[in-house]
Amino acid sequence: MNSKPWPADKIEKWPIGKLIPYARNAREHSEAQVAQIAASIREFGWTMPALAAEDGSLIAGHGRILAARQLGITEIPVMLVTGWTDAQIKAYRIADNKLTENASWNDDFLRLDIADLNEMDFDLSLTGFSVVELDDLLNGANFDPATVGDQGQLDEKLRKVCPRCGYELA
Repeated sequence: MNSKPWPADKIEKWPIGKLIPYARNAREHSEAQVAQIAASIREFGWTMPALAAEDGSLIAGHGRILAARQLGITEIPVMLVTGWTDAQIKAYRIADNKLTENASWNDDFLRLDIADLNEMDFDLSLTGFSVVELDDLLNGANFDPATVGDQGQLDEKLRKVCPRCGYELA
C-alpha cells in the first residue's frame, strides 16, 4: 500500500474572501444555476469542500462560492492541495468539470427514484432537472415501472454492471 499522502488530504474552514477565483475559469455559471446550487446548499448543507492551492487560488468550486456569497455564507470548508504543479492545477480545473459530463444516466433507475421522491412530496427542483425533464421522467410514454422489475431483479442487474464505469459482467 502506498503511504504517500494524497495531494488533497486536509480540510480547513476559510473565510470566503481568502479564496482567489480563477480569472480564466472556463466553466460558466448562469444566475439560474447559481440559484440551484444555493437552493441545494440551503436544503442539504455544505457537502463538498472547495478545492484550493495553499495560496488561496481556487481550483474547484467556483459555482459553490458564488452560491455561498448569494446566501451570505462567510466561511466555508476548503480542501487544500499541496504539491501540484501549475500544469496539474490548470488541468484539474478542466477535468473536474468535464469528467462529470462524461457520465450517463440509467433512465429506468432515475425514473424510479424521481417517482419515489415525487410520491414523498419532495421538492423535485432540488434535483437540478428542469420542469420539462421532470415531466418527461414522470410521465414519459416509454416508462413503465413494471417493466423495470422488482427489487431483487434490480439488485441482480446492479451486481452485473459496475456502477462506476459501466463494465458489464458476462
